[in-house]
Amino acid sequence: MSHNPEKLQPRLAKLNEALESGALDQARRMLNRGLAPVDVAHLLESTPPKEREILWGLLDPELHGDVLQYLNDDVQIEFLNRMDAEQLLTATEGLDVDDLADLLQQLPNTVIQEVLQSMEAQERQRVEEVLSYPEDTAGGLMNPDAITIRPDITLDVVMRYLRRHERLPDATDTLLVVTRRDELIGILPINRLLVSDVSVLVREVMETDFHSIQATASDSDVATLFQKHDLISAPVVSVDGLLLGRITIDDVVDVIREDAEHQVMSMAGLDEDEDTFAPALRTSRRRAVWLGINLVAATIVSIAIGFFEDTIQQIAALAVLMPIVSSMGGIAGSQTLTVLIRGIALGHVSGANVRWLLVRELLVGMTNGLIWAVVVGAMSVIRFDDIRLGEIIAMAMVINLTVATLAGTLIPVLLKKLKIDPALSGGVLLTTITDVVGFVAFLGLATALYL
Repeated sequence: MSHNPEKLQPRLAKLNEALESGALDQARRMLNRGLAPVDVAHLLESTPPKEREILWGLLDPELHGDVLQYLNDDVQIEFLNRMDAEQLLTATEGLDVDDLADLLQQLPNTVIQEVLQSMEAQERQRVEEVLSYPEDTAGGLMNPDAITIRPDITLDVVMRYLRRHERLPDATDTLLVVTRRDELIGILPINRLLVSDVSVLVREVMETDFHSIQATASDSDVATLFQKHDLISAPVVSVDGLLLGRITIDDVVDVIREDAEHQVMSMAGLDEDEDTFAPALRTSRRRAVWLGINLVAATIVSIAIGFFEDTIQQIAALAVLMPIVSSMGGIAGSQTLTVLIRGIALGHVSGANVRWLLVRELLVGMTNGLIWAVVVGAMSVIRFDDIRLGEIIAMAMVINLTVATLAGTLIPVLLKKLKIDPALSGGVLLTTITDVVGFVAFLGLATALYL
């Protein structure tokens, strides 16, 4: 389910008008009758804290769970922390097991146990099974709800068995064929079931060449598998091949969206689940850490420049040209870094091809360095009427662009080996390296050739 922000804006404006005029009954009707849960979640995320409180209070309690599952973590936790076990049970009644587990993982262990103890034994066991896996694994994403059948029954029996269900689990495109000990041995696509002779046995028409996912697989590996093979759903199995549940395409879309948000926000040192309307103090505290890290990097760069203070004082033109060298190196390095981070995320980069990429990027860096060295060198000669200054900035440009592409290749690979997110810290490291190398190369050459 999705929302259209353009269509929601007029509704949001009407809701605000109703709230401002005190027409709470009208606002309540608009909120509970006219919008899907995903749209209500979008409205809550698009509203400052004070109005958000009013909107949440106007929302019918039975809709709380449906709305909560679509909220980002920051806003979700804000509301969950105010609910007791009984309210949580009421709110989450009817939710899929994987969605319920996602909500519970945001709560303290004591509250989780209290909620679990309030559940029926069978439901509790299914939720506990999902909770036993980290949320960023296939086990944490899976839903235990799946239609299973045995291989030694006819398709007619299968059809009668399906008709006994009031509804099938969402995104059911295949039936899972298991043994008596729940070992997954095949799948039966619904479209094959519908066009096959009802008198044949399941084992005669089931597919044994299918894609299953280990419960411990990472969510990014799951997303890659779905993308490569255009899957709608896939079974999740234990190390012994026993069926545990299945993952559906809606869960994978969430993973892809979260990964994309993570990449964008991480480059600024921010959390992808950060509330747009979070209070100023909380926002300041979160951003302060990253600003401190950048201050350390900037200090390192300023120390490097400080070694050449006398040179800068004697040759004023250097101060004018310095930013060009560091900026060009930063852009070149960022291009390489972005390509490598994307390649790592897609599983394209491995130990077997890193050397090829390294050589390629070095050639790219040297080529672009030479091209732009000529351009910038010529501009400097024209601007300051100093051939030696043009030569210095040209040499510095080649050095910095070459080092930048080298660093842009190696930094994400090394960080990945150290199990550090390249998107989070790669940019700061790269900028520090390109700035230091650019300034030292430029000012060092100027010191050597002029003074």
